[in-house]
Amino acid sequence: MSRLLGSVRARATLGATLVVAVALVAAGTAVLLSLRSNLLGEAGTQAERSAREVATELAVGTPYADLSLDVDDRPVQVVDEDGTLVAAGEDLERITGTGVDAVKPQPAASPRGAGDDDGDDDDDAGEPLEPGEIGERTTISDGSATIDGDTEDYRFAAVPVETEDRGRLTVYAGAPLSAEHGAVNTALTVMLIGFPVLLAVVGWVTWLVTRRALRPVEGIRREMAAITASEDLARRVPVPGTHDEVARLASTTNETLAALEASVERQRRFVADASHELRSPIASLRTQLEVAAAHPELLDLDGAVEDTVRLQRLAADLLLLARLDAGERPADARVDLAALAREEAAGRAGVSVQEGGETGAVAVAGSRGQLGRVLANLLDNAQRHARSAVVVSVRRDGGLAVVGVADDGDGVPEADRERIFERFVRLDDARSRDDGGAGLGLAIARDVAVRHGGTLTVHGGPAGGALFELRLPAA
Repeated sequence: MSRLLGSVRARATLGATLVVAVALVAAGTAVLLSLRSNLLGEAGTQAERSAREVATELAVGTPYADLSLDVDDRPVQVVDEDGTLVAAGEDLERITGTGVDAVKPQPAASPRGAGDDDGDDDDDAGEPLEPGEIGERTTISDGSATIDGDTEDYRFAAVPVETEDRGRLTVYAGAPLSAEHGAVNTALTVMLIGFPVLLAVVGWVTWLVTRRALRPVEGIRREMAAITASEDLARRVPVPGTHDEVARLASTTNETLAALEASVERQRRFVADASHELRSPIASLRTQLEVAAAHPELLDLDGAVEDTVRLQRLAADLLLLARLDAGERPADARVDLAALAREEAAGRAGVSVQEGGETGAVAVAGSRGQLGRVLANLLDNAQRHARSAVVVSVRRDGGLAVVGVADDGDGVPEADRERIFERFVRLDDARSRDDGGAGLGLAIARDVAVRHGGTLTVHGGPAGGALFELRLPAA
């Protein structure tokens, strides 16, 4: 069963069919109940009409023998106040549902004169009536009757009538329910035959419609399978021109593929650049060690230490970038940026921290170690390019904490102000001045800023050099 319903198409078809089935059953039940109620009401009206016709004849003094009791072969009974059957149809053989099962009239009692009325009969009978008056209230009941050998179900109406000489009489007349049963059964038969056919049509149409609707999805799936097999991230899935959910899915898939392609390409460049940067210090260190092994007196110990430190820093930078790329979330500690700036600036020649304002009360949430690494990288970069002075400022700007690092060097050309944040990118000037830099400091600083929900940008500084601004959400 799970394999049968393993496709969206099958589940959509089944779901639509079930919904329509429930709706049809509910509607069919309502129709049958309404039809039955209307037909029963119509039968009750016919029975009441027949009973009132006989009651009218009794009210004008028509003898029992002359009453119209066999019209349309409907069961009719006339019962007196004592519950005795005084008149009935000639062909009536059996009756139930009226409260009087007798079908043969009993001898009529002696006529009652006007002086026999003691004034209590009307009260005992319930509805007070004058002689010759027919009651307004009609009692409806269901039962059955056999007339001339035919047995049917009937709806009976009981109508009271007050006569001059025979007292209070009750006329029971019935209307057959065969029409109601026939109509309901016919409607039920039509529904039992028509509903399955209609459900089959709904299922078939839904199957065809969903196949057409899901055809673009199948195209997307096939193209994604081909991309996975070929590992060609430059390919894109087809986007249908329907401007619906499937089209938006295809567009989002292409955007994801583009982002994945850029990420993979960036990773490839990163691996290639890292290999290139690692090769130089490793080769230099190996050369010095080989020379020292052959000629110990020629060992350049300071150079070996310098290459080892450079290699250690590069490895640390690469590990940090790898953790950032892996989505490592920073800690949620409270960090005082003013104190951190003073700590990183301490011992650096030509670096000053602006005091005053809110400098002592600017805090953010994050990793103290990573944020300290950002400030250290910015200060290293500023010192390499400054002529004489580097100024660090810390302030609040609305809901942001802003750290500025400005130098009085030559600044960064506007065309390169984004490129310098790329990994392993060093401007020509930086290559000539930088002693051992790998071009990862600013890339790490921006990645850390982004991981903390902030930004890192570069502008022209007030002293003519570069101004790097780190903006983070204030705690």
